[in-house]
Amino acid sequence: MDGAELRQRTGGQVLVDQLLIHGADCAYCVPGESYLEVLDALYDVRDRFTLYNARHEAGAADMAEAYGKLTGRPGICMVTRGPGACQAAVGVHIAYQDSTPMILLVGQVGRDTMDRESFQEIDYRQMFGPVAKWAAQIDDAARIPEYMARAFRVATSGRPGPVVLALPEDMLTDRVAVPDGRPYVPTQAELSDAQADAIMAVLEGAERPMILAGGPGWTDAGADALRRFAEENEVPVATSFRRQDVIDNRSKVYVGDFGTGVAPSLIRRIGEADVLLVLGPRLGEITTKTYSTLSVPTPEQRLIHVHCDPDEIGRVYAPELGIAANASQAAEKLAGRRTKGAPDWLAALRDEYLSDSEPPPHDFPLDMGAAIAEVRDLLPPDCIVTLDAGNHTGWAHRFLRFGRPGRQIGSTCGSMGYAVPAAVAASLRDPARQVVAFVGDGGFMMSGAELATAVQHGGRPIVLLFNNATYGTIRMHQEREHPGRVSGTDLKNPDFGKLAEGYGAAYARVTETAEFRPALEAAFAHEGPTVIELVTDPEMISTRTTVTKLRAG
Repeated sequence: MDGAELRQRTGGQVLVDQLLIHGADCAYCVPGESYLEVLDALYDVRDRFTLYNARHEAGAADMAEAYGKLTGRPGICMVTRGPGACQAAVGVHIAYQDSTPMILLVGQVGRDTMDRESFQEIDYRQMFGPVAKWAAQIDDAARIPEYMARAFRVATSGRPGPVVLALPEDMLTDRVAVPDGRPYVPTQAELSDAQADAIMAVLEGAERPMILAGGPGWTDAGADALRRFAEENEVPVATSFRRQDVIDNRSKVYVGDFGTGVAPSLIRRIGEADVLLVLGPRLGEITTKTYSTLSVPTPEQRLIHVHCDPDEIGRVYAPELGIAANASQAAEKLAGRRTKGAPDWLAALRDEYLSDSEPPPHDFPLDMGAAIAEVRDLLPPDCIVTLDAGNHTGWAHRFLRFGRPGRQIGSTCGSMGYAVPAAVAASLRDPARQVVAFVGDGGFMMSGAELATAVQHGGRPIVLLFNNATYGTIRMHQEREHPGRVSGTDLKNPDFGKLAEGYGAAYARVTETAEFRPALEAAFAHEGPTVIELVTDPEMISTRTTVTKLRAG
Protein backbone atom coordinates (compact mmCIF):
# COMPACT_ATOMS: atom_id res chain seq x y z
CA MET A 1 0.00 0.00 0.00
CA ASP A 2 1.30 3.48 -0.85
CA GLY A 3 2.24 5.60 2.15
CA ALA A 4 -0.22 8.33 1.08
CA GLU A 5 -3.08 5.84 1.35
CA LEU A 6 -2.30 4.92 4.94
CA ARG A 7 -4.49 6.30 7.72
CA GLN A 8 -2.91 8.75 10.11
CA ARG A 9 -2.93 7.35 13.64
CA THR A 10 -1.48 8.34 16.99
CA GLY A 11 1.25 6.17 18.40
CA GLY A 12 -1.25 4.93 20.99
CA GLN A 13 -3.66 3.86 18.25
CA VAL A 14 -0.92 2.12 16.28
CA LEU A 15 0.14 0.20 19.38
CA VAL A 16 -3.41 -0.94 20.17
CA ASP A 17 -3.92 -2.02 16.58
CA GLN A 18 -0.79 -4.18 16.83
CA LEU A 19 -2.10 -5.83 20.00
CA LEU A 20 -5.23 -6.85 18.13
CA ILE A 21 -3.30 -8.04 15.07
CA HIS A 22 -1.16 -10.30 17.25
CA GLY A 23 -4.21 -11.85 18.91
CA ALA A 24 -4.18 -10.14 22.30
CA ASP A 25 -7.65 -10.00 23.79
CA CYS A 26 -7.03 -8.39 27.17
CA ALA A 27 -4.51 -6.55 29.33
CA TYR A 28 -4.01 -6.03 33.05
CA CYS A 29 -3.10 -2.55 34.22
CA VAL A 30 -2.94 0.17 36.77
CA PRO A 31 -3.68 3.31 34.74
CA GLY A 32 -1.20 6.16 34.53
CA GLU A 33 -0.90 9.53 32.86
CA SER A 34 2.23 8.42 31.00
CA TYR A 35 0.23 6.20 28.62
CA LEU A 36 -3.08 8.04 28.32
CA GLU A 37 -3.03 7.69 24.53
CA VAL A 38 -3.00 3.90 24.84
CA LEU A 39 -5.88 3.98 27.31
CA ASP A 40 -7.82 6.26 25.00
CA ALA A 41 -7.19 4.03 21.98
CA LEU A 42 -8.39 1.02 23.96
CA TYR A 43 -11.73 2.77 24.51
CA ASP A 44 -12.43 2.49 20.78
CA VAL A 45 -11.88 -1.29 20.74
CA ARG A 46 -13.56 -2.14 24.05
CA ASP A 47 -15.85 -4.57 22.21
CA ARG A 48 -12.80 -6.62 21.18
CA PHE A 49 -10.32 -6.03 23.98
CA THR A 50 -10.88 -6.15 27.74
CA LEU A 51 -8.86 -3.95 30.07
CA TYR A 52 -8.70 -5.20 33.67
CA ASN A 53 -7.65 -2.47 36.09
CA ALA A 54 -5.90 -4.08 39.04
CA ARG A 55 -5.36 -2.59 42.50
CA HIS A 56 -1.55 -2.80 42.41
CA GLU A 57 1.03 -3.06 39.64
CA ALA A 58 2.47 -6.25 41.11
CA GLY A 59 -1.02 -7.74 40.96
CA ALA A 60 -1.46 -6.63 37.35
CA ALA A 61 1.90 -8.15 36.38
CA ASP A 62 1.11 -11.41 38.18
CA MET A 63 -2.22 -11.57 36.37
CA ALA A 64 -0.52 -11.12 33.00
CA GLU A 65 2.05 -13.78 33.89
CA ALA A 66 -0.70 -16.24 34.88
CA TYR A 67 -2.50 -15.53 31.59
CA GLY A 68 0.71 -16.42 29.75
CA LYS A 69 0.96 -19.72 31.60
CA LEU A 70 -2.65 -20.62 30.90
CA THR A 71 -2.75 -19.70 27.21
CA GLY A 72 0.81 -19.94 25.91
CA ARG A 73 0.29 -16.42 24.50
CA PRO A 74 1.94 -13.32 25.94
CA GLY A 75 0.07 -11.84 28.87
CA ILE A 76 -0.09 -8.06 28.45
CA CYS A 77 0.55 -5.75 31.40
CA MET A 78 0.46 -1.95 31.27
CA VAL A 79 1.88 0.27 33.99
CA THR A 80 3.02 3.84 34.39
CA ARG A 81 6.59 5.00 34.72
CA GLY A 82 8.81 4.97 37.82
CA PRO A 83 6.96 3.49 40.81
CA GLY A 84 4.53 1.62 38.56
CA ALA A 85 7.30 -0.10 36.67
CA CYS A 86 9.24 -0.88 39.85
CA GLN A 87 6.22 -2.57 41.39
CA ALA A 88 5.54 -4.56 38.23
CA ALA A 89 9.12 -5.86 38.19
CA VAL A 90 8.14 -8.77 40.43
CA GLY A 91 5.93 -10.19 37.67
CA VAL A 92 8.69 -9.81 35.10
CA HIS A 93 11.07 -11.76 37.35
CA ILE A 94 8.49 -14.53 37.75
CA ALA A 95 7.96 -14.69 33.99
CA TYR A 96 11.70 -14.88 33.39
CA GLN A 97 12.39 -17.72 35.84
CA ASP A 98 9.17 -19.54 34.93
CA SER A 99 9.73 -19.17 31.16
CA THR A 100 6.34 -17.51 30.65
CA PRO A 101 5.47 -15.34 27.62
CA MET A 102 4.64 -11.82 28.78
CA ILE A 103 4.87 -8.24 27.51
CA LEU A 104 5.14 -5.33 29.94
CA LEU A 105 4.33 -1.93 28.41
CA VAL A 106 5.66 0.93 30.53
CA GLY A 107 4.71 4.56 30.10
CA GLN A 108 7.84 6.73 29.93
CA VAL A 109 8.74 10.39 30.36
CA GLY A 110 8.70 12.55 27.27
CA ARG A 111 11.71 12.37 24.97
CA ASP A 112 12.50 16.06 25.48
CA THR A 113 13.01 15.58 29.25
CA MET A 114 15.08 12.38 29.23
CA ASP A 115 18.46 12.09 30.94
CA ARG A 116 17.61 14.90 33.38
CA GLU A 117 16.23 12.65 36.14
CA SER A 118 12.85 14.07 35.33
CA PHE A 119 9.73 13.09 37.27
CA GLN A 120 9.66 9.28 37.69
CA GLU A 121 12.33 8.75 35.02
CA ILE A 122 14.11 5.38 34.83
CA ASP A 123 16.13 3.80 32.05
CA TYR A 124 14.09 0.62 31.63
CA ARG A 125 16.62 -1.01 29.32
CA GLN A 126 19.09 -1.03 32.21
CA MET A 127 16.50 -1.77 34.87
CA PHE A 128 14.90 -4.77 33.19
CA GLY A 129 17.84 -5.97 31.09
CA PRO A 130 18.89 -8.76 33.49
CA VAL A 131 15.34 -10.10 34.05
CA ALA A 132 13.76 -9.81 30.60
CA LYS A 133 14.46 -11.55 27.32
CA TRP A 134 14.43 -8.14 25.69
CA ALA A 135 14.03 -4.62 27.09
CA ALA A 136 13.75 -1.67 24.71
CA GLN A 137 12.24 1.76 24.22
CA ILE A 138 10.18 2.89 21.22
CA ASP A 139 11.32 6.41 20.38
CA ASP A 140 9.70 6.60 16.92
CA ALA A 141 5.96 5.97 16.56
CA ALA A 142 6.52 4.80 12.97
CA ARG A 143 8.48 1.82 14.33
CA ILE A 144 5.77 0.60 16.72
CA PRO A 145 4.65 -2.24 14.37
CA GLU A 146 8.27 -3.41 14.09
CA TYR A 147 8.88 -3.36 17.85
CA MET A 148 5.56 -5.03 18.70
CA ALA A 149 6.04 -7.81 16.16
CA ARG A 150 9.47 -8.49 17.60
CA ALA A 151 8.13 -8.37 21.16
CA PHE A 152 5.53 -11.06 20.50
CA ARG A 153 8.06 -13.27 18.69
CA VAL A 154 10.75 -12.90 21.36
CA ALA A 155 8.27 -13.58 24.18
CA THR A 156 7.08 -16.85 22.61
CA SER A 157 10.08 -18.23 20.71
CA GLY A 158 12.73 -20.60 22.04
CA ARG A 159 12.55 -20.41 25.81
CA PRO A 160 9.52 -18.16 26.37
CA GLY A 161 9.86 -15.15 28.65
CA PRO A 162 9.06 -11.50 29.32
CA VAL A 163 9.65 -8.50 27.07
CA VAL A 164 9.59 -4.92 28.38
CA LEU A 165 8.89 -1.94 26.10
CA ALA A 166 9.07 1.64 27.33
CA LEU A 167 6.70 4.13 25.65
CA PRO A 168 7.64 7.83 25.87
CA GLU A 169 4.40 9.71 26.40
CA ASP A 170 5.05 12.22 23.63
CA MET A 171 5.86 9.41 21.19
CA LEU A 172 2.37 8.02 21.84
CA THR A 173 0.78 11.31 20.74
CA ASP A 174 2.74 11.56 17.49
CA ARG A 175 0.64 10.95 14.39
CA VAL A 176 2.08 8.63 11.76
CA ALA A 177 0.98 6.78 8.63
CA VAL A 178 2.58 3.38 8.87
CA PRO A 179 1.65 -0.17 7.73
CA ASP A 180 0.74 -2.74 10.37
CA GLY A 181 2.79 -5.80 11.15
CA ARG A 182 1.76 -9.36 10.39
CA PRO A 183 0.48 -11.71 13.10
CA TYR A 184 3.43 -13.24 14.88
CA VAL A 185 4.43 -16.88 14.57
CA PRO A 186 6.72 -18.22 17.32
CA THR A 187 9.88 -20.08 16.38
CA GLN A 188 10.45 -23.35 18.23
CA ALA A 189 13.01 -26.06 17.70
CA GLU A 190 11.44 -29.49 17.11
CA LEU A 191 12.60 -33.00 17.86
CA SER A 192 13.52 -34.84 14.65
CA ASP A 193 12.95 -38.51 13.88
CA ALA A 194 16.69 -39.14 14.12
CA GLN A 195 16.85 -37.50 17.55
CA ALA A 196 13.83 -39.49 18.71
CA ASP A 197 15.59 -42.66 17.56
CA ALA A 198 18.68 -41.66 19.54
CA ILE A 199 16.59 -41.16 22.68
CA MET A 200 14.96 -44.56 22.26
CA ALA A 201 18.36 -46.21 21.76
CA VAL A 202 19.53 -44.94 25.15
CA LEU A 203 16.25 -45.93 26.84
CA GLU A 204 16.47 -49.41 25.34
CA GLY A 205 19.55 -50.15 27.44
CA ALA A 206 18.00 -48.92 30.70
CA GLU A 207 17.15 -51.13 33.66
CA ARG A 208 15.94 -48.27 35.86
CA PRO A 209 14.80 -45.42 33.57
CA MET A 210 13.07 -42.28 34.78
CA ILE A 211 11.48 -39.35 32.96
CA LEU A 212 11.67 -35.92 34.61
CA ALA A 213 9.09 -33.73 32.87
CA GLY A 214 8.27 -30.05 33.20
CA GLY A 215 9.35 -26.70 31.90
CA PRO A 216 7.34 -24.39 29.62
CA GLY A 217 5.24 -24.78 26.52
CA TRP A 218 3.19 -27.89 27.29
CA THR A 219 -0.10 -28.33 25.49
CA ASP A 220 -2.90 -30.70 26.48
CA ALA A 221 -1.97 -32.87 23.48
CA GLY A 222 1.67 -32.95 24.54
CA ALA A 223 0.78 -33.86 28.11
CA ASP A 224 -1.44 -36.69 26.86
CA ALA A 225 1.35 -37.90 24.56
CA LEU A 226 3.76 -37.98 27.51
CA ARG A 227 1.31 -40.08 29.50
CA ARG A 228 0.75 -42.52 26.64
CA PHE A 229 4.48 -42.87 25.92
CA ALA A 230 5.28 -43.54 29.57
CA GLU A 231 2.40 -45.96 30.08
CA GLU A 232 3.14 -47.96 26.93
CA ASN A 233 6.81 -48.27 27.89
CA GLU A 234 6.26 -48.60 31.65
CA VAL A 235 8.64 -45.77 32.55
CA PRO A 236 8.10 -43.75 35.77
CA VAL A 237 7.50 -40.02 35.35
CA ALA A 238 8.37 -37.42 37.97
CA THR A 239 7.81 -33.71 37.46
CA SER A 240 9.85 -30.61 38.15
CA PHE A 241 8.80 -27.95 40.66
CA ARG A 242 5.22 -26.79 40.11
CA ARG A 243 4.76 -28.62 36.81
CA GLN A 244 2.70 -31.53 38.16
CA ASP A 245 -0.04 -30.90 35.61
CA VAL A 246 2.10 -32.09 32.65
CA ILE A 247 1.19 -35.71 33.53
CA ASP A 248 -2.03 -37.16 34.92
CA ASN A 249 -1.17 -37.85 38.56
CA ARG A 250 -3.73 -40.68 38.57
CA SER A 251 -1.76 -42.55 35.91
CA LYS A 252 0.21 -45.58 37.03
CA VAL A 253 3.39 -43.92 35.73
CA TYR A 254 3.32 -40.79 37.90
CA VAL A 255 5.71 -41.10 40.84
CA GLY A 256 5.91 -37.63 42.42
CA ASP A 257 7.40 -34.16 42.03
CA PHE A 258 10.77 -32.64 42.70
CA GLY A 259 9.44 -29.60 44.53
CA THR A 260 10.26 -28.01 47.86
CA GLY A 261 8.79 -30.96 49.77
CA VAL A 262 10.04 -33.83 47.60
CA ALA A 263 9.61 -37.29 49.10
CA PRO A 264 12.85 -38.74 50.50
CA SER A 265 12.11 -41.98 48.64
CA LEU A 266 12.04 -40.12 45.30
CA ILE A 267 15.39 -38.48 46.00
CA ARG A 268 16.82 -41.93 46.65
CA ARG A 269 15.27 -43.33 43.49
CA ILE A 270 16.68 -40.68 41.15
CA GLY A 271 20.07 -41.63 42.50
CA GLU A 272 19.37 -45.26 41.60
CA ALA A 273 18.16 -44.48 38.07
CA ASP A 274 20.53 -45.48 35.28
CA VAL A 275 18.90 -43.37 32.53
CA LEU A 276 17.26 -40.01 33.13
CA LEU A 277 15.24 -38.42 30.33
CA VAL A 278 14.73 -34.76 31.24
CA LEU A 279 11.88 -33.50 29.09
CA GLY A 280 11.53 -29.73 29.46
CA PRO A 281 12.90 -28.64 32.87
CA ARG A 282 15.96 -26.43 33.28
CA LEU A 283 17.41 -28.61 36.07
CA GLY A 284 17.42 -25.60 38.38
CA GLU A 285 18.08 -25.33 42.09
CA ILE A 286 14.69 -26.41 43.46
CA THR A 287 14.21 -29.33 41.07
CA THR A 288 17.72 -30.68 41.83
CA LYS A 289 17.56 -29.93 45.57
CA THR A 290 20.33 -27.33 45.37
CA TYR A 291 22.15 -29.31 42.69
CA SER A 292 22.58 -32.31 44.99
CA THR A 293 20.38 -35.01 43.43
CA LEU A 294 22.66 -35.26 40.39
CA SER A 295 26.45 -34.99 40.46
CA VAL A 296 27.95 -31.85 38.85
CA PRO A 297 28.96 -31.57 36.06
CA THR A 298 28.66 -35.18 34.96
CA PRO A 299 25.75 -37.17 36.45
CA GLU A 300 26.19 -40.85 37.19
CA GLN A 301 22.99 -41.48 35.25
CA ARG A 302 22.99 -41.48 31.48
CA LEU A 303 21.41 -38.06 31.04
CA ILE A 304 19.24 -37.03 28.07
CA HIS A 305 18.28 -33.36 28.30
CA VAL A 306 15.58 -31.95 26.00
CA HIS A 307 15.05 -28.22 26.46
CA CYS A 308 13.74 -25.41 24.29
CA ASP A 309 16.84 -23.26 24.85
CA PRO A 310 20.13 -24.71 23.55
CA ASP A 311 22.08 -22.44 25.92
CA GLU A 312 20.41 -24.12 28.90
CA ILE A 313 21.65 -27.59 27.96
CA GLY A 314 24.91 -28.22 29.74
CA ARG A 315 24.70 -25.07 31.87
CA VAL A 316 25.19 -27.17 35.01
CA TYR A 317 24.92 -30.81 33.94
CA ALA A 318 26.71 -32.27 30.93
CA PRO A 319 24.27 -34.64 29.19
CA GLU A 320 25.14 -37.67 27.14
CA LEU A 321 22.51 -36.47 24.69
CA GLY A 322 21.45 -32.81 24.59
CA ILE A 323 18.62 -31.76 22.27
CA ALA A 324 17.10 -28.33 21.71
CA ALA A 325 13.38 -28.91 21.21
CA ASN A 326 9.99 -27.96 22.56
CA ALA A 327 9.17 -30.54 25.23
CA SER A 328 5.50 -30.87 24.31
CA GLN A 329 6.32 -31.48 20.64
CA ALA A 330 9.06 -33.92 21.66
CA ALA A 331 6.56 -35.93 23.69
CA GLU A 332 4.24 -36.12 20.70
CA LYS A 333 7.14 -37.27 18.50
CA LEU A 334 8.08 -39.99 21.01
CA ALA A 335 4.53 -41.25 21.48
CA GLY A 336 4.01 -44.58 19.76
CA ARG A 337 7.66 -45.64 19.98
CA ARG A 338 8.37 -48.66 22.11
CA THR A 339 11.16 -49.88 24.37
CA LYS A 340 11.39 -52.78 26.78
CA GLY A 341 10.26 -50.84 29.86
CA ALA A 342 10.84 -51.54 33.55
CA PRO A 343 7.54 -52.68 35.10
CA ASP A 344 8.92 -53.79 38.49
CA TRP A 345 10.91 -50.59 38.92
CA LEU A 346 7.84 -48.54 37.96
CA ALA A 347 5.58 -50.40 40.36
CA ALA A 348 7.95 -49.83 43.27
CA LEU A 349 8.14 -46.09 42.63
CA ARG A 350 4.40 -45.77 42.15
CA ASP A 351 3.71 -47.59 45.42
CA GLU A 352 6.08 -45.24 47.22
CA TYR A 353 4.31 -42.23 45.76
CA LEU A 354 0.87 -43.50 46.75
CA SER A 355 2.09 -44.22 50.26
CA ASP A 356 3.62 -40.76 50.57
CA SER A 357 0.43 -39.08 49.36
CA GLU A 358 -1.57 -40.50 52.27
CA PRO A 359 -1.68 -37.99 55.13
CA PRO A 360 0.26 -38.78 58.32
CA PRO A 361 -1.68 -38.73 61.62
CA HIS A 362 -2.11 -35.30 63.18
CA ASP A 363 -4.11 -34.45 66.32
CA PHE A 364 -4.72 -30.73 65.68
CA PRO A 365 -8.45 -29.95 65.22
CA LEU A 366 -7.85 -29.01 61.56
CA ASP A 367 -5.82 -31.81 59.98
CA MET A 368 -4.90 -30.29 56.61
CA GLY A 369 -3.51 -33.53 55.18
CA ALA A 370 -6.73 -35.37 55.90
CA ALA A 371 -8.85 -32.46 54.69
CA ILE A 372 -7.04 -32.12 51.35
CA ALA A 373 -7.01 -35.88 50.81
CA GLU A 374 -10.76 -35.96 51.44
CA VAL A 375 -11.60 -33.30 48.88
CA ARG A 376 -8.99 -34.01 46.19
CA ASP A 377 -11.52 -35.88 44.07
CA LEU A 378 -14.12 -33.16 44.68
CA LEU A 379 -12.28 -30.67 42.49
CA PRO A 380 -13.60 -30.56 38.91
CA PRO A 381 -11.32 -32.19 36.31
CA ASP A 382 -10.62 -28.80 34.72
CA CYS A 383 -10.03 -26.99 38.01
CA ILE A 384 -7.19 -24.44 38.07
CA VAL A 385 -5.13 -24.41 41.27
CA THR A 386 -2.91 -21.39 41.87
CA LEU A 387 -0.10 -21.55 44.40
CA ASP A 388 1.65 -18.87 46.40
CA ALA A 389 5.09 -19.10 48.01
CA GLY A 390 5.30 -20.93 51.31
CA ASN A 391 5.15 -24.25 53.08
CA HIS A 392 1.34 -24.24 53.03
CA THR A 393 1.49 -25.13 49.32
CA GLY A 394 3.01 -28.47 50.32
CA TRP A 395 -0.52 -29.67 51.13
CA ALA A 396 -1.51 -29.16 47.49
CA HIS A 397 1.76 -30.54 46.08
CA ARG A 398 1.66 -33.68 48.17
CA PHE A 399 -2.02 -34.55 48.48
CA LEU A 400 -3.86 -33.21 45.42
CA ARG A 401 -3.93 -34.96 42.03
CA PHE A 402 -3.12 -32.78 39.04
CA GLY A 403 -3.44 -33.39 35.31
CA ARG A 404 -4.87 -31.81 32.16
CA PRO A 405 -7.32 -30.22 31.55
CA GLY A 406 -6.80 -29.11 35.16
CA ARG A 407 -3.88 -26.76 35.71
CA GLN A 408 -1.31 -26.05 38.40
CA ILE A 409 -0.28 -22.38 38.22
CA GLY A 410 2.45 -21.29 40.61
CA SER A 411 5.57 -19.19 40.67
CA THR A 412 8.75 -21.26 40.64
CA CYS A 413 10.79 -18.28 41.84
CA GLY A 414 9.09 -18.20 45.25
CA SER A 415 7.32 -14.85 44.92
CA MET A 416 4.87 -14.19 47.74
CA GLY A 417 1.54 -12.63 46.83
CA TYR A 418 1.23 -14.47 43.50
CA ALA A 419 -1.66 -16.87 44.09
CA VAL A 420 -4.54 -14.42 44.53
CA PRO A 421 -3.83 -12.27 41.41
CA ALA A 422 -3.16 -15.44 39.40
CA ALA A 423 -6.48 -16.91 40.53
CA VAL A 424 -8.27 -13.68 39.69
CA ALA A 425 -6.82 -13.69 36.17
CA ALA A 426 -7.73 -17.34 35.66
CA SER A 427 -11.28 -16.79 36.87
CA LEU A 428 -11.76 -13.66 34.77
CA ARG A 429 -10.65 -15.57 31.70
CA ASP A 430 -13.34 -18.21 32.28
CA PRO A 431 -15.73 -17.45 35.18
CA ALA A 432 -17.49 -20.78 34.71
CA ARG A 433 -14.28 -22.69 35.42
CA GLN A 434 -13.47 -23.37 39.05
CA VAL A 435 -10.29 -21.71 40.34
CA VAL A 436 -8.81 -22.36 43.78
CA ALA A 437 -5.91 -20.36 45.24
CA PHE A 438 -3.62 -21.61 47.99
CA VAL A 439 -2.15 -18.68 49.92
CA GLY A 440 -0.70 -18.10 53.38
CA ASP A 441 -1.68 -15.31 55.71
CA GLY A 442 1.51 -13.42 54.81
CA GLY A 443 0.98 -13.74 51.07
CA PHE A 444 -2.68 -12.80 51.29
CA MET A 445 -1.83 -9.53 52.99
CA MET A 446 0.42 -8.66 50.05
CA SER A 447 -2.19 -9.02 47.30
CA GLY A 448 -5.58 -9.94 48.76
CA ALA A 449 -6.95 -6.59 47.58
CA GLU A 450 -7.10 -8.04 44.06
CA LEU A 451 -10.31 -9.75 45.18
CA ALA A 452 -11.83 -6.32 44.56
CA THR A 453 -10.65 -6.67 40.95
CA ALA A 454 -12.43 -10.03 40.74
CA VAL A 455 -15.64 -8.54 42.12
CA GLN A 456 -15.52 -5.57 39.74
CA HIS A 457 -14.99 -7.66 36.62
CA GLY A 458 -17.02 -10.78 37.43
CA GLY A 459 -14.45 -13.33 38.63
CA ARG A 460 -15.25 -15.94 41.26
CA PRO A 461 -12.04 -17.53 42.59
CA ILE A 462 -11.96 -19.48 45.82
CA VAL A 463 -9.11 -18.44 48.12
CA LEU A 464 -7.91 -20.97 50.68
CA LEU A 465 -6.19 -18.74 53.23
CA PHE A 466 -3.86 -20.73 55.49
CA ASN A 467 -3.58 -18.85 58.77
CA ASN A 468 -0.86 -20.03 61.16
CA ALA A 469 0.11 -16.49 62.25
CA THR A 470 3.67 -16.80 61.00
CA TYR A 471 5.83 -16.52 57.92
CA GLY A 472 5.98 -20.31 57.89
CA THR A 473 8.78 -21.10 55.45
CA ILE A 474 11.15 -18.57 57.01
CA ARG A 475 10.15 -19.80 60.49
CA MET A 476 11.08 -23.33 59.38
CA HIS A 477 14.54 -22.21 58.26
CA GLN A 478 14.88 -20.12 61.42
CA GLU A 479 14.05 -23.02 63.72
CA ARG A 480 16.48 -25.28 61.85
CA GLU A 481 19.39 -22.82 61.96
CA HIS A 482 18.62 -20.99 65.23
CA PRO A 483 16.21 -23.17 67.29
CA GLY A 484 13.85 -21.28 69.56
CA ARG A 485 15.15 -17.83 68.56
CA VAL A 486 12.04 -16.48 66.83
CA SER A 487 12.74 -13.12 65.23
CA GLY A 488 10.64 -11.27 62.69
CA THR A 489 8.42 -14.19 61.67
CA ASP A 490 5.41 -13.86 64.00
CA LEU A 491 2.29 -12.21 62.55
CA LYS A 492 -0.65 -10.44 64.18
CA ASN A 493 -3.33 -10.76 61.56
CA PRO A 494 -6.44 -8.68 60.93
CA ASP A 495 -9.98 -10.01 60.91
CA PHE A 496 -9.95 -11.83 57.58
CA GLY A 497 -13.73 -12.16 57.60
CA LYS A 498 -14.20 -8.41 57.69
CA LEU A 499 -11.56 -7.98 54.99
CA ALA A 500 -13.28 -10.49 52.73
CA GLU A 501 -16.66 -8.84 53.33
CA GLY A 502 -15.16 -5.44 52.55
CA TYR A 503 -13.83 -6.71 49.24
CA GLY A 504 -17.22 -8.16 48.35
CA ALA A 505 -16.30 -11.82 48.83
CA ALA A 506 -18.09 -14.56 50.74
CA TYR A 507 -16.25 -15.90 53.78
CA ALA A 508 -15.99 -19.02 55.90
CA ARG A 509 -13.70 -19.84 58.83
CA VAL A 510 -12.62 -23.45 59.21
CA THR A 511 -11.12 -24.66 62.49
CA GLU A 512 -11.93 -28.39 62.31
CA THR A 513 -11.36 -31.00 59.62
CA ALA A 514 -15.06 -31.83 59.21
CA GLU A 515 -15.87 -28.19 58.40
CA PHE A 516 -13.63 -27.98 55.33
CA ARG A 517 -15.61 -29.95 52.76
CA PRO A 518 -18.95 -28.17 53.41
CA ALA A 519 -17.20 -24.79 53.20
CA LEU A 520 -15.61 -25.72 49.88
CA GLU A 521 -18.88 -27.03 48.46
CA ALA A 522 -20.62 -23.79 49.45
CA ALA A 523 -17.86 -21.83 47.72
CA PHE A 524 -18.36 -23.88 44.55
CA ALA A 525 -22.04 -22.86 44.55
CA HIS A 526 -21.36 -19.17 45.22
CA GLU A 527 -21.53 -16.81 42.24
CA GLY A 528 -18.70 -14.57 43.44
CA PRO A 529 -15.32 -14.90 45.14
CA THR A 530 -14.99 -16.77 48.43
CA VAL A 531 -12.32 -16.65 51.12
CA ILE A 532 -12.03 -19.75 53.28
CA GLU A 533 -9.78 -19.09 56.25
CA LEU A 534 -8.08 -22.28 57.42
CA VAL A 535 -6.80 -22.01 60.99
CA THR A 536 -3.80 -24.31 60.88
CA ASP A 537 -1.33 -25.56 63.45
CA PRO A 538 1.85 -23.43 63.62
CA GLU A 539 3.60 -26.45 65.15
CA MET A 540 3.05 -28.39 61.89
CA ILE A 541 5.47 -26.16 60.01
CA SER A 542 5.39 -28.27 56.81
CA THR A 543 3.82 -31.49 55.60
CA ARG A 544 6.93 -33.40 56.76
CA THR A 545 8.13 -31.85 60.00
CA THR A 546 7.21 -29.90 63.13
CA VAL A 547 8.78 -27.06 65.08
CA THR A 548 9.53 -29.47 67.91
CA LYS A 549 11.44 -31.81 65.60
CA LEU A 550 13.42 -28.92 64.12
CA ARG A 551 14.38 -27.67 67.57
CA ALA A 552 15.47 -31.16 68.55
CA GLY A 553 17.80 -31.25 65.55
